[in-house]
Amino acid sequence: MSTSPGTGPDVTPDTGPDTTAWRGVERALLPMRRLVLLCWLLPLALGLGVLLWLTAGPPWAAFAVLPLALAAWGWGALARNWRSWTYAERDDDLLIAHGVLWREMTVVPYGRMQLVEVTSGPLERKYGLSTLQLHTAAATTDASIPGLSPEEAERLRDRLTELGEARSAGL
Repeated sequence: MSTSPGTGPDVTPDTGPDTTAWRGVERALLPMRRLVLLCWLLPLALGLGVLLWLTAGPPWAAFAVLPLALAAWGWGALARNWRSWTYAERDDDLLIAHGVLWREMTVVPYGRMQLVEVTSGPLERKYGLSTLQLHTAAATTDASIPGLSPEEAERLRDRLTELGEARSAGL
């Protein structure tokens, strides 16, 4: 597995002899998600510890370690999840793969795309990230790619829009 500068790992899911070039998402997605994890679980641990200390006594306050253990487990789980996000542009469609335990691969044909949008919330902007959202005619095939650099998200949006218009012109 190799890593391109500024991006996540370039990986090739086990799909056979296909020579599709898979790209990972930006590494900045990992610390952003870890920050969100800690912002939820550290105050929970502190609040639980204080509440148990005051109501049930000091021995019970030790149960406040449970959210901290969950944060430690989540720290590693987020790294595995970040590595699982990949996408590939092919001649007729876009492939998006992600998932650690349950691997999901979405194939979005260019001619089926109705809307391609790039979003970036306040936390994503702080980390220099954007999310590419693809909308198709079927609600179940909508797909997104989180953790892209704004430049890559805009490049993909423009390319996918152009290819979508060219492929759907014959309909």
